[in-house]
Amino acid sequence: MIDEFDEDEQEKRSRKPLETARPATVAAVVCPYTAGPRGRGSDRDSQAKLEEAVGLARAIDLDVRLAQVAPLRQVTPATLIGKGVVARIAAAVEEMGIGLVVVDDKLTPVQQRNLEKAWQTKVIDRTGLILEIFGARARTHEGRLQVELAALDYQRGRLVRSWTHLERQRGGFGFLGGPGESQIEIDRRLIGERIVRIKRDLEAVRKTREINRAGRKKARLPTVALVGYTNAGKSTLFNRLSGADVMAKDLLFATLDPTMRSIKLPNGKGCVISDTVGFVSDLPTHLVAAFRATLEEVIEADLIVHVRDISHPDTEQQRADVEDVLRELGALEEGAGRPFIEALNKIDALPADLRQVLETRTATGAERARQYPVSALTGEGVDHLMNAVADLLGAAGEAREVSVPLSDGATIAWLYRHGEVRSRRDEGETAWLTVALDEATAAQFERRQQAR
Repeated sequence: MIDEFDEDEQEKRSRKPLETARPATVAAVVCPYTAGPRGRGSDRDSQAKLEEAVGLARAIDLDVRLAQVAPLRQVTPATLIGKGVVARIAAAVEEMGIGLVVVDDKLTPVQQRNLEKAWQTKVIDRTGLILEIFGARARTHEGRLQVELAALDYQRGRLVRSWTHLERQRGGFGFLGGPGESQIEIDRRLIGERIVRIKRDLEAVRKTREINRAGRKKARLPTVALVGYTNAGKSTLFNRLSGADVMAKDLLFATLDPTMRSIKLPNGKGCVISDTVGFVSDLPTHLVAAFRATLEEVIEADLIVHVRDISHPDTEQQRADVEDVLRELGALEEGAGRPFIEALNKIDALPADLRQVLETRTATGAERARQYPVSALTGEGVDHLMNAVADLLGAAGEAREVSVPLSDGATIAWLYRHGEVRSRRDEGETAWLTVALDEATAAQFERRQQAR
């Protein structure tokens, strides 16, 4: 039984949409937070968590007039937060003319409806806010399909008791016939049918991606996936490496649709670099499932570069959040053999003493081979990072010494194009090359030699 609220009154209110004269763009952000080893958000600084929630709200141009942490001693079933906090926020909402309240947590449909009743304004939770952002950012057909799929999955669980007043007339024969199909059943059926159609379309997208990946593998182009927390600087780094013009702003989820470009590595070999959607703490499972087709580029990548905002106070917790999602996708499975390195971005934003400590630790410590301080904005450290990428992608091939007649310039050029030539010496009419070739390329070279 839901405490503090009358069930009949709640039922009446659920029969019509909440109407308010307040503008929906004027918003408040409430961040439920419990300090302590087992509390909600205990791994994060409460103010940093609140600032992130405000940033998410501003990402869709909301005018945030009120932002506060809501103490949460225990979960209240009816409203999540306690009665006193609800009352204080209600007074502030009325005084400031707020038309939308964002609760930075997961709300049940009942909690959301009760808070709307108490505050007399529209209420959305963290999942709903992220879905709004993704809906505003999606530009491609694929992106819009994925957002719609996630939104439908989210809405399907919130139809309960929303349309009981729209039940159709009783069906059947005589006085014993049962009720006809209710509006909630119609909505569920329509949503289910739409979800099936979207999944069918996304399956076609997935197959197209498989074909594209097969083409890249045939052309011997390895893939490097940039992943990271939203606003960590992935798109800025991507633009610097590829010369592209992907939207890069100090804004959460500035980039949604994935972008891929071919680039040249310092050793002269080519690779494909992909910029993917940013992650965030408590990323809704609806989104992870819906964007699986896009995130397959991460799963199939030859190298994952985790771009981290090393200047952020919650950088370690952000790292853990990203790695949790990667494990959920299967991209960090034990024994996968996929190289994984970290680009510690925004070193230009660090104080001089902290920057010196970081550079010393990554140059001499255990992290030396997997962490690379960079500034995507200024370009500092990027060359060192790309040398590491080239080494890691070339490490998959076994180095061997081959001899090629100097007159066979086509074969020598082929080795430079498809392998990593580490040394060369010319003796008489023969060129001796030490070259690293992966298994498939080595087999192709053997067939080429046999055909001579």
